[in-house]
Amino acid sequence: MLKKSEVEPRHYRDAMAHYAGAVQVVTTDGPAGRRGLTVIAACSVSDSPPTVLVCINRGNAANEAFLTNGVFALNTLGAQSQTLAHGFSGLTGLDQDARFSLGQWDTIATGAPALTDALAVFDCEVVEAKQMATHHVIFGHVRGVRIGTGMRPLIYYNRGYGIDHG
Repeated sequence: MLKKSEVEPRHYRDAMAHYAGAVQVVTTDGPAGRRGLTVIAACSVSDSPPTVLVCINRGNAANEAFLTNGVFALNTLGAQSQTLAHGFSGLTGLDQDARFSLGQWDTIATGAPALTDALAVFDCEVVEAKQMATHHVIFGHVRGVRIGTGMRPLIYYNRGYGIDHG
């Protein structure tokens, strides 16, 4: 018989700090307004049809805008965008207008704000959302993409940007 043990949330977070991830800003715009936040929990689901997922904390009611608007852009940040990533993280106290003033934005297909100097942008229509514990897991059908060139990715590791936080 396997012994089951509970993993303390603090220990889980400490272990996840050693999981290096691409830094992305997920954005939306529509009837519920413009919103954006920094995320690490995002990935490809399929290339046929092109689908990505992003995990967004349910604890902030303003994040419901992603579901209400039904669209989002997943903006993969280059190393030059550390200030923008920090601004959208929520740790700075910046409101949404101040956050968006940190970058240059346009749209591709859905109307979600797309960062013009992103490493890559996946412009998506929400096709499904699931509640899992503290987060919404939002699946998006990719309706448009943009690929930047000549940039190194911004990575988050050990609670900091870059990989030199050992």
